Amino acid sequence: MALRQSALQSGPVKEASGPSTSRGATRGQVDNAVRSGLLTGRFIPGKAVTIRGLAAELGVSPMPVREVLQRLAAENALEVKPNGRVQIPDMTPARFDEVLKARLLLEPELAELALPHLTSKDAKDLQSIDDDIDERLTSGDAEAYMRLNHAFHFRIYRASGSKVLLPLIDSLWLQFAPFMRTVYGRVGTASLEDRHKEAIRAIEDQDGAALRAAIAADIADGMGLLGKEILSNASGG
Repeated sequence: MALRQSALQSGPVKEASGPSTSRGATRGQVDNAVRSGLLTGRFIPGKAVTIRGLAAELGVSPMPVREVLQRLAAENALEVKPNGRVQIPDMTPARFDEVLKARLLLEPELAELALPHLTSKDAKDLQSIDDDIDERLTSGDAEAYMRLNHAFHFRIYRASGSKVLLPLIDSLWLQFAPFMRTVYGRVGTASLEDRHKEAIRAIEDQDGAALRAAIAADIADGMGLLGKEILSNASGG
């Protein structure tokens, strides 16, 4: 995984001078920065960075970076080597099949659980996000698309209040997002079909079956591009 120049910049993460509370705040900021980098494709599969290099990029000491990366490694989002180098695990056909199956099992279920808590205001907010997504699809801004697509899905999922399914789905997104960003960089975003409008209609109608179907179709369409790329690479095509 490679860290692009200024990839995580929103300014350096400020080191706190106070005791444990401040250290915890710094660790939280590092966690947010690295997770955002994974979800928007700012980390590139196949290349590695060092803990010290990432700490320097973020403007913090190596300790909170090491703690965050070890936690993400436990979620199978990253691999931390004994020499301190960090990379994204290979996306094999077998791993892809498992991630796809898990997404199709969990995400439509969580969306339906969230439905009773979603209001007309939520539907309007989701429509606003989707309008922004449409602009990014047209302009080919893959990184912004990744960020907004995540925001759309998790606006729905978080409404469920789930303490079990939500962390599992969050972990799945961290595992496949860097590869999706690479694929979008190669094939573009114009070929993506927007299933979000179907999901918004289902929320407006409070139709659980329709919402499940829309989320499942959205996953299958997006992951289909990644699946073709992986199978092509596996066959040497």
